[in-house]
Formats: sequence, C-alpha cells, structure tokens
Amino acid sequence: MTENNKKNETENDSPQEKTPSHFIRHIIDGDNQSGKFGGRVHTRFPPEPNGYLHIGHAKSICLNFGLANDLNGTCNLRFDDTNPAKEETAYVSAIQKDVRWLGFDWGENLHYASDYFEQLYEFAVQLIKKEKAYVDDLSPDEIREYRGTLSEPGKNSPHRQRSVEENLDLFARMRSGEFDEGSRCLRAKIDMASGNLNLRDPVMYRISKKEHHRTGSAWSIYPMYDFAHGLCDSIEGITHSLCTLEFEDHRVLYDWFLEQLGVFRSQQIEFARLNLNHTVLSKRKLLTLVQEGHVNGWDDPRLPTISGLRRRGYTPESIRDFCNRIGVAKSEGVVDVALLEHCIREDLNKKALRVMAVLKPLKVVLTNYPEGQVEQLSAENNPEDLSAGTRNLPFSRVLYIEQEDFMEDPPKKFFRLGPGREVRLKHAYIIKCESVVKDPNTGEVTELHCSYDPETKSGSAQEGRKVKGTLHWVSAEHAVTARVRLYDRLFLKENPSDEKESSDFTSGLNPDSINELIDCKVEPSLADATAGTHYQFMRLGYFCPDKDTKSGTPVFNRTVTLRDAWAKISQKN
Repeated sequence: MTENNKKNETENDSPQEKTPSHFIRHIIDGDNQSGKFGGRVHTRFPPEPNGYLHIGHAKSICLNFGLANDLNGTCNLRFDDTNPAKEETAYVSAIQKDVRWLGFDWGENLHYASDYFEQLYEFAVQLIKKEKAYVDDLSPDEIREYRGTLSEPGKNSPHRQRSVEENLDLFARMRSGEFDEGSRCLRAKIDMASGNLNLRDPVMYRISKKEHHRTGSAWSIYPMYDFAHGLCDSIEGITHSLCTLEFEDHRVLYDWFLEQLGVFRSQQIEFARLNLNHTVLSKRKLLTLVQEGHVNGWDDPRLPTISGLRRRGYTPESIRDFCNRIGVAKSEGVVDVALLEHCIREDLNKKALRVMAVLKPLKVVLTNYPEGQVEQLSAENNPEDLSAGTRNLPFSRVLYIEQEDFMEDPPKKFFRLGPGREVRLKHAYIIKCESVVKDPNTGEVTELHCSYDPETKSGSAQEGRKVKGTLHWVSAEHAVTARVRLYDRLFLKENPSDEKESSDFTSGLNPDSINELIDCKVEPSLADATAGTHYQFMRLGYFCPDKDTKSGTPVFNRTVTLRDAWAKISQKN
C-alpha cells in the first residue's frame, strides 16, 4: 500500500506558505468555525532528546509548524526529557538545529517536560489523595506478569489497597531517593480488567538515580511518558495534540488523567507515521547502526536522519516538498524512497551549478592542439537559471574523460568514443580518436590520442555539425584532484524492519552502500567548494561538498543520480 503521493494543488516553497488540505486541517477549521478553544490554534512538536531526528520527524515538524503558520497560531518545541538514562544535551542541540534548518522557528515557545517536574509531582500527589494512585512494591517483571493479556484480565497488586497516608509517605520517600531503582513505583488505580491494557493500573513514576541533563541530581523519580504527555499539553494550553497512530490506544488514558485532575484538555488527533521502503525509521535501530559502527555517526549520509540528509546534499525545500506530497493519512502506508529522491532532483535542477568532473579519469592527448596553449571557454552555470551567469573553463592539449566513455570495440548503440569515432566535448570541440595506448603488462587502456576539429568550437558556425555523443571533460593541467563518495541505499531489503524476515535487521545492510573514489579530477572552479553549495556533475548526478573537505582537497558526496525512477512511475500513472 502506498500513501497518497499525488502532487497537491498547493505546495510549499517556504514554511510560511499554505499547507495542503487534509483531514486534520479540516478538523481544525471546523473547531475554529464552532469557536472551540476560542478560535486558538496551538500545536507542539515534542521530541525526546535520545537521538537525532529523521525524515519521519520532518513530517511531524512540517505538519505542526505548518498548521500553526498557516492558521496564525503558535507551535511549541517541547522536549520530552523524562528519561535521563537515554537523553543528552547534544541531542537537544542537534534537534534545534534540524528544526531551524527545515525553516521553522519556535520563537519564545521552547519548553521542556522537565520545566514541569514539580507541577507533575503535585498532580501525582492529588491523584494519591483522591485514591486514584498508589505506590507498588512489585518488580517490573511482576507488574508485567500481573498485567494479564489481551484475552485474560490482569490481577490486582497486593499493594493496591494501601492507605492514602502510606502512599503519600512512600511517594515522598521515593522522591527523596530513599529507595533503590526498581524497588517501587507509583501506579494509577484504574481497572485491571479493562480491555485496554493501557488502563490496567499503568505506572506513573519510576525511580531513577541517573543524572538529568537539565536538573542534575535534583530528582530521584521521573514521570512516565503516558502520565506526562497529556498533562504537559494541558499546562501549555495546546489546542490540538497531533500524534502518530500508535498513541491512539493511549488517548483514553491521557483523558483519564485530565478528567481526574479537572484540568484543560487538548484534542488529540492521530495520523499515520511515515514509512519509507529500504529504510529504517526507528530511533532504537538507528542508534544500533551508529553504536555498532555500521555507519559513521548520526550524520552519515546514508542515514535518513535530517543531519544525514543535509550532509548528503538534501535541501530543506526538497524535504518540505516531500512531506507535502505524501500528505497526511489516517491509515498506515509505505512511501517509495524514489519519491524523496524525485523531490531533491526537482529542487536541485533549479538551483545546482552545472560543473564538470571526471570520476574515473582516462587521459586524452589532442595531438594536433598546440602545446602550451590554453583557451578559456565559456560555460553556462545553470541552463534553468540564466541569472546564474557563466564561467570560464580552461581547455588545453591534455584532457581527462571518463573511462566508461571509451570502448575499444564498442557495440552498435554505443554513442561515445571509440577508435575512429567522433564525439563532441561539452562547451568545446569535436574530437576523433586516432589511436590507443595500452599498458604493456596488463593490456589496460591508459591513454587516447585524438585530433580536434578547430572549426567546431562551441558557439561557432559549425557547432551544429552532428555527432551522436557529447562528453564531459576536464583539462589535465588545471584539474583539481578530489575524493568523491558514491552512496547507495543502506538496505537491500525493501522492508528491513520486517521482523518476520529476520530477527537481526542489520542482516539486510547493503555492503556496497558507499564507494569512495580517491583520484577524481574536477574543474578548477571546485577547488574551494564549500559546504552548502550544490552542483550537478554533468552526466553523473548531483553532488555537494562534504564537511571533510579541506582547502585544496575537496571531498564530494553524491546526493542523488540523474535518473529519476519516480518521474517515470508518475508518467505511467
């Protein structure tokens, strides 16, 4: 099944423009018309700082911030920092950077669940006093055993009937750090026979002696997500709490807490999370890939993390366009990663500078070109954007072309260079292969001797003389040596998260997901290429400088190839 991938009539070129219409927008429009929440629209994006954001989070970011921007509302960035064992300040910084890079700003509306620890504690005390919560001495394993199954009801804990006074005393002592981790917890007193397992006396607080990245050692107990989630929304006055479908069964629990405490209730609306083929979008699995060394950090260009996509050369505009195209659905589906690649091709086609680079060089000597002569040929920077202007390309007697652009015994439909064949060099001349030089030991072709036709210079009267092939090239004397990293999909399997296929999702990793070429030749304009610049290496794909680039030694990552599988699929449909 595939989510709606048709191009919406209204697309975002910037975060401030209108977002496409969808069922959540219709719900909020209805609420505004009825006067619910006084016409306010207040959303939030609530990441847990236990890893880097990925393309699935981008969908939620675009949805929450996009609706707020479109409806003159407010969107909070709130960190769900209730689990100090997994959270780090570095993740907080990375998340903020990613949200800003995507084009959104929370202004003064930056919050943390830890801002409300004292208030959440007081809410828990209120529930104890109402006999709606109790301290339990069962171990985590015993709690799971007592919980029951989907077909069998759970059993009450032997500690469920403790008095209010005893529960208040034990809870205060939990806070003071008197008890060991796992020895006690605070549970809601709801219904151990409920058909919804989330209502079978869920844990509200657990003991943890870990240092918190903001509060240090001030707390020895921390609220569980299911307790803090709805209450944080309530405290902040969130009108529309947008969650993915896995939280649908938890909504009744969030509402129970809000009803028992008599506080403001947000409207929770669930939508389908993003699923991409050939990709994993689980923080736990992404962390495994990082920690086990399958990739080189959270910003590895093979990962679907926002930082990885940014390093690979994806633009915020392309990601926002992708999120708009896939839409917002009520049921789960899988999106073809080819659509994401199509979005970046469309964006880079408009803005990327066209340059020449030879990834696997083959030397070409123009035997009739004057030795020592250098011409400066004019080349357009982007035919899609005439305002990008032109640049000069040095042309000389010795050049490099791609090894694959020559065949000694070419088949009939090979329209590139071969013995006795002619091709045009882009922005330059028509050349003809006259002879081949080989390594005497291996027989490998090492050099081509060609002639050039001086009457066929680009822009001349004979520019239109027809040949069947046009090749890119660089002048050997002026070429800059560069490293180029060619990336492929990280997983060979279409659904690497399918536990039925393998208990070890890493078994589906592509052993050829990266291929680094260390002796590429690029035109001199790329000597000082800087991160954030986008290039189309003519005939090869879109590339960007990597952060590993050092002065005079550029390193380029291939963002995406030129071939667009999604465009072909769309045309067929």
